[in-house]
Amino acid sequence: MRHKVGFRKLGRITPHRTALLRNLATALFERERIRTTLMKAKELRPYAEKLITQAKRDDDRLHARRLVAREIHDLTVVKKLFDDLGARYATRPGGYTRILRLGPRRGDGAEMAIVELLGSEYKPEKKDEKGKRTETEKKPEAKAAKPAGGSPKAKKAKGEGKAEDGEKKKKPAAKAKGSRKSAGREP
Repeated sequence: MRHKVGFRKLGRITPHRTALLRNLATALFERERIRTTLMKAKELRPYAEKLITQAKRDDDRLHARRLVAREIHDLTVVKKLFDDLGARYATRPGGYTRILRLGPRRGDGAEMAIVELLGSEYKPEKKDEKGKRTETEKKPEAKAAKPAGGSPKAKKAKGEGKAEDGEKKKKPAAKAKGSRKSAGREP
């Protein structure tokens, strides 16, 4: 039994462990979903939830922002945390994250998990009754027009790439080995 054992050390010394948690929390707040090992996810959860609770504060907002900025060094992430995530979870009393287990990693068998913020769940695109995307959800075609010549394989299939009038294409002359003589040596 692990009585009075506060947290997992994750096989790291203290400064390395705090840097790891800061980086994971920054990535989580940026992307709202990250994939990591299960033990790191279990350590990240209370760390991230304390930061979100600080972002919800209304009474001393500047002090809370400075406390969070100590931990999260990316100011754009701090801004997102206070403006978007703090407002999203303003009425929620806790439990802002979810851990989804993925199973063992193929390389070393480590248990993998996804940590996601609630409210950022995957939403598949909606389809109309025929099973096609609706007009408002269709993405515009951003591909550049192909050149008129087409691909080299298509040219060969059409016979365009062949030499005309029975002429053979000349191959570049291969360099002869040993053609270069080193200075000072004579054979």
